[in-house]
Amino acid sequence: MNAKAKRVQRTYLTLLLCNTLAASLIWGINTIFLLDAGLSNFEAFAANAFFTAGMLVFEIPTGVMADLKGRRLSYLLGTITLAASTLLYLFMWQVSAPFWAWAVASALLGLGFTFFSGAVEAWLVDALRASGFTGRLESVFAKGEIIRGIAMLGGSVAGGVIAQVTNLGVPYLLRAVILLATFVLAYFLMRDIGFTPSANGRTVERIKRLLHQSVNVGLKRPTVRWVLLTSPFFMGAMVYAFYAMQPYLLQLYGDPHAYGIAGLAAALVAGAQIIGGAIAPHLSRLFKRRSTVLLVGVVISACVMAVTGLAPHFWVVVTLLAVWSVLFSVIMPVKQAYLNAVIPTQQRATILSFDSLLGSAGGVVGQPLFGKAADMWGYAQSYVVAAAFQAFAIPFALGAKRHALSRADAITDTNFVQQQHR
Repeated sequence: MNAKAKRVQRTYLTLLLCNTLAASLIWGINTIFLLDAGLSNFEAFAANAFFTAGMLVFEIPTGVMADLKGRRLSYLLGTITLAASTLLYLFMWQVSAPFWAWAVASALLGLGFTFFSGAVEAWLVDALRASGFTGRLESVFAKGEIIRGIAMLGGSVAGGVIAQVTNLGVPYLLRAVILLATFVLAYFLMRDIGFTPSANGRTVERIKRLLHQSVNVGLKRPTVRWVLLTSPFFMGAMVYAFYAMQPYLLQLYGDPHAYGIAGLAAALVAGAQIIGGAIAPHLSRLFKRRSTVLLVGVVISACVMAVTGLAPHFWVVVTLLAVWSVLFSVIMPVKQAYLNAVIPTQQRATILSFDSLLGSAGGVVGQPLFGKAADMWGYAQSYVVAAAFQAFAIPFALGAKRHALSRADAITDTNFVQQQHR
């Protein structure tokens, strides 16, 4: 890897470290935070659903904005929006705000994350191409998973411990501070490389043209469509499984105020993420096709999630949590590498945002459904329901395997395959 490509990768990993550290300070306690604010299980996961609904509504507009105005601008707007909405969350907890206020604030949090979802990955891939990078994308995304896991490990443990020795609101304050510091770093380190923001024509016309092109490149192409359609079921179940794990483990542990246990659970996910990121670049020893990794991962993940509900014992659940975290961390770099290999530069951020949008759609439907199941039957049974929901991704993973573009699907391939269409 040449010096310019190394700088691009270093900037990406630095921003990923800061962003994940900020986010993970509350990942281990967020559901407990909402329940402490007076929400029921249904309301807490409905608030999370409004978060994913915000992502659903804003994914495409912010992705289009990133493709038109620049990925750096999108990232900067994301850090500011997340910092402000996090402070709003803290204020509402202090005043015991009604549910509708949590719904609005959660949607704003979703808006903040949509500024990142497609733009950062698109910025990385285009900057690497312009820098003469010739390696495998899996290696870069896998390093990202490792960095994300390290940051999550530190942030989730710190968030749980800080909440236990102070109160549930302090991690939210620290999160906002780190996000503002990340804004400063991104302002000086991040530049749009290998991509020129559009400057011609009216904005509305450019948005319509870009969306039309993105549909043609995305949903109308079997090589992309089937991979995208796994996202609602896979991500919809995984998001619930992670956030429900906090109160579920406290219930199994027998102490509803052991916030450190919730933080350690998130740390376990982070540790598994590091392992998964380390495994991903070496998958070519076992698998030749990225689509095979996606299919096998989806099947095993659904089975593990079902057993998590069928074996409600603390250490069994902790072990299974680690297993599906590793699976998730292995699947995501492979999926990212395949999609980026078949998406043209000018629609990259939009289509990657559309992939996130589909995952958010699954969360909007799934989280209130699973939360209601938890209220009615308990957390264990809600995991079985979530596993059944995730199993709907299997037919689409099979479709992805049948229609995968062979060159982009090969794990050993080192080239970007953007110009080919099918």
